[in-house]
Amino acid sequence: AEASPAEPSPADRAIAAAERVVAAQPDQADGYNQLALAFARRARETADGTYYDRAEQAIARSLVLAPDNFEAGKLRAWVLLGKHEFAAALEQATALNRRMPDDLLVYGLLTDAYVELGRYADAEVACQWMLDLRPGNVPAFTRAAYLRELFGDIEGALDLMQQAHARTSPAETEDRAWMLTHIGHLELLAGRTDEAERALGQALALFPDYHYALAGLAKVRLAQERATEAATLLQRRYDAAPHPENLFALAEALDRAGRRPEARAAFEDFERLALRESEGWDNANRELVFYYANHADQPAKALAIAEREVARRHDVYTLDAYAWALHANDRHDEAHAQIARALAVGVKDPELLRRAGAIEASVGVRIP
Repeated sequence: AEASPAEPSPADRAIAAAERVVAAQPDQADGYNQLALAFARRARETADGTYYDRAEQAIARSLVLAPDNFEAGKLRAWVLLGKHEFAAALEQATALNRRMPDDLLVYGLLTDAYVELGRYADAEVACQWMLDLRPGNVPAFTRAAYLRELFGDIEGALDLMQQAHARTSPAETEDRAWMLTHIGHLELLAGRTDEAERALGQALALFPDYHYALAGLAKVRLAQERATEAATLLQRRYDAAPHPENLFALAEALDRAGRRPEARAAFEDFERLALRESEGWDNANRELVFYYANHADQPAKALAIAEREVARRHDVYTLDAYAWALHANDRHDEAHAQIARALAVGVKDPELLRRAGAIEASVGVRIP
């Protein structure tokens, strides 16, 4: 049966089940590990980071009861990824991999950390290990799909994500909605807006007001030049997941819809909220770069934020933001070098490609 907002989600049900285990066996680590996993899943469902804090508390209790237990170590790496502490997550996953070199999920954690840090060759090796250890497993398929997307193979990514979706239990409504959201995203990248809209509609039918699917459908509406409808969807998304980066997307949609006073107010709120978390790991710094460069005419601030972020990670999207900040400061040759690094991976993101074109035009040199 399809979920409705009144029904408990898969993660809600897992939290309740784990709490029963903990109540029955309060001196056993396993129940706390189950609880931490359920909280981490709920964090993805809701985009509410406080669930990661609750997961950390459960992990800490598990480690008191069973010091150095391997499952708690994996969960700790997962939570670090969720909190965007990617270097720490990589360190944790690497240590776990040394302890148990054939654990499938550890290779998934390594893949995720490498991707976020921009170490794509290492991510590809880790993901291949997942596929070799257990051919056809869903966690490997979803990660391989994301890598294929980054490398520019949109149809290959779509095939892998569709296979993952077909192998996922109907009871896992959030997992399936997440996969359908990515299928919609890939269909949009391929220029098939009708197919993208269909997949995203299916995701929202499975998991109403799912913040990822609302964002994806808003992108479809923007591609269809229906900015007012996009802004409505992005307002729903921000209501469900009130994070600064989501407010920035809403402000841009309001601006495109011609609702300038509302857009201006949203941009001002975005700047205030994003600066508040700018020093932390989980931040909206890339959006801040684009705000200062494109909307606020403060290129020096854009570059300061971009330099802080690129010191932490070298994924294609951070390189894109850094290149654009350099470009906004008339440092065009340096911008060209940075966007070339991003494009060398193969990424086909249309906004990134548009910015790359502007940078190329500023130096009069095509990126091979």
